[in-house]
Amino acid sequence: MVEVAAERGKEASSRVSEAGAGWDCTEVGTYRALRPDRDGFSWFNPRTLWRSRNEVLAGLFGDPSGKVRVRWMRAQRARGADPECRIDRADGPSFSFLLLGDPGEGDASQYATVPGILKIGQDTDFAVLASDVIYPAGAGNDYPDKFYRPYKDYKAPIYAIPGNHDWYDGLGGFMRVFCEAPPLKVQEGFSLSPGGLRGLLWSKPEPIDEKLLERAREMRPLPGQQAVQPGPYWFMESDNLVIVGIDTGIEGTLDREQGEWLRRISAGPKPKLLITGKPIYSRNQHKPCPIEGGGTVDDLVRDPANRYVAAIGGDIHNYQRYPVTVDGRVIQYIVAGGSGAFTHATHTIRKVTVGGVAERDFRCYPLRGDSLSFYSGLYSKRLRMKWLYLRPAEAACIMREQIGNDPVRPVTEEVRITSRMRWAARFLGAWPMPLRLPVGRVFHRWLSELSDWDTPPFFKSFLHISVTPAELRIRCFAATGCLAQEVDPPLEDEVRIPLT
Repeated sequence: MVEVAAERGKEASSRVSEAGAGWDCTEVGTYRALRPDRDGFSWFNPRTLWRSRNEVLAGLFGDPSGKVRVRWMRAQRARGADPECRIDRADGPSFSFLLLGDPGEGDASQYATVPGILKIGQDTDFAVLASDVIYPAGAGNDYPDKFYRPYKDYKAPIYAIPGNHDWYDGLGGFMRVFCEAPPLKVQEGFSLSPGGLRGLLWSKPEPIDEKLLERAREMRPLPGQQAVQPGPYWFMESDNLVIVGIDTGIEGTLDREQGEWLRRISAGPKPKLLITGKPIYSRNQHKPCPIEGGGTVDDLVRDPANRYVAAIGGDIHNYQRYPVTVDGRVIQYIVAGGSGAFTHATHTIRKVTVGGVAERDFRCYPLRGDSLSFYSGLYSKRLRMKWLYLRPAEAACIMREQIGNDPVRPVTEEVRITSRMRWAARFLGAWPMPLRLPVGRVFHRWLSELSDWDTPPFFKSFLHISVTPAELRIRCFAATGCLAQEVDPPLEDEVRIPLT
């Protein structure tokens, strides 16, 4: 059934038509009936930003997640968790799973992915949540509406790796739900040192309402639905592939202990897939992920002896794929953080050159033109500046001029680009400002973080990953919030990776 849906999805994707992208949505999908009655949170609310302050504190005074992670793992081993962090599964030579990146806002944009996830994922063996399971601050009491409720009808087990937002409560909610771990005291005492100031200002974990959590677990009552993992990082091994999940904390680094573990797990002879909280390639930039004591995660991924074939990271709320050639072989570096949180713009990504990847080989969703058109409409309304709006065809042609490439989706009308369009693109960060002023990119970098919307198209996505003895197949499906794309989830990208 997934194969049939994928074939239909190819014909209805954003790469084929504006309708496939969700423009002019005539009928909203069924996801609205799935949402809880109570309102979620807003990024414009100062209280939300205050709850998320640990990101700023980690940048100013240092990221404590490495030291806290070591304490969590010591406690887990004392409770009998596998010291090598293995997840035992009995998958055969062929199996499949879903990967959902950054899902947990609990609002329309998350619930809009659910119908497609249930349809495409109905025969999968498990799912993995990659980064930022719960927004805004990883609280255990947010899991009922942002984890248990949306995925209550998914029958297979769900595993996870944490993102920076899950660390804002010291990882307490994550460890309680996915590892069945009791609370761990993580707060630091006060002193005049930078670390002491961090401890004074650090957001304290919210006490978990165990009765609330127990009622939430009743939404996923089947024995196979209740997965328990050994810690925030882990690996699972099948006949043909090793799947490795790592915890990159708040600032995208590994502590020494996790780094040594990753070196041991990576040294085996089987092909490997890495799942990480932060992507190694994104926004035309390379971020190799430092390991305490020396070296980087990407050093291990690139080492031919370790046989990594792909690395998938969350954190950035869209889909990007960079096929990087390393010593004559291609490693697929993928951003897959589009499964629920507000969409990060793709139109601010310049012509791709990073890692030797050519623009023609790069893939992203939403398409840059769709991203530019959507944000132009959003800001033209919010700022009451009608001149900012760019129709999808206009935005596609703007991006063609900027990137020097034909639009992925054919433009079926004649478009004359005007100075008004170029200034709109400059304001929105898609076109360089005169004298290289950073106004457009700075404006969009920060305001897009606070921009969320409650109506389609959402430009959300999730991955279906299948494994056979011969190949690893990764497919990106879209969720727009429109009924047409719920019925036939659009296939936006596909890559087949040989394993032999």
